[in-house]
Amino acid sequence: MPKFDERDVATVGSKTASWRADDVAASIAFRKAYEEMPNVVKSADMPFEKSADGLIKHLVHHNMKTRELCCEAYMQFLKGAEKSGKHRHMWEEVIFVAEGKGYDLHWDCQFDCDDKFEWRWDETPKKFEWQRGDFIYIPPFVTHQHVNASLDQPARLIVISNRIIKEMGFDWFEQVERAEGF
Repeated sequence: MPKFDERDVATVGSKTASWRADDVAASIAFRKAYEEMPNVVKSADMPFEKSADGLIKHLVHHNMKTRELCCEAYMQFLKGAEKSGKHRHMWEEVIFVAEGKGYDLHWDCQFDCDDKFEWRWDETPKKFEWQRGDFIYIPPFVTHQHVNASLDQPARLIVISNRIIKEMGFDWFEQVERAEGF
């Protein structure tokens, strides 16, 4: 077998591109647009959404075109005895309990990758109780659901996640079960 010399293939081909120049031009355009992006988002400009997880209010989201480029945040509103939908995603979340008390159900994920990705979730969820002032941690790809334990008092959660994971190609989001009425 002849000895391989990398120089033999280094100059093979005739395709050309302007990708580097395009990236520089895009960076210049982005920096110009960035200067016009808001640094403060007024409460009235934060849209509500009746989502599969229930009623939420987006605090910062990539569609809001703010200067924040790494995180997304929203408020989750739960009426008395209301449950959110169940979902899972590849990124972590931290949640601040701004109002109310309740609990989270987390179905841990088991992962294996021999010939292909294999995902399994525990049959029985772990229960984590929370109240005003607490932080809740959601690990990557754990199926989770929020439950307001009060029959008549609302709960309000501030959910924060890192959108960098999505940009890295792990924008895996699955709605497992919808919130009742949504």
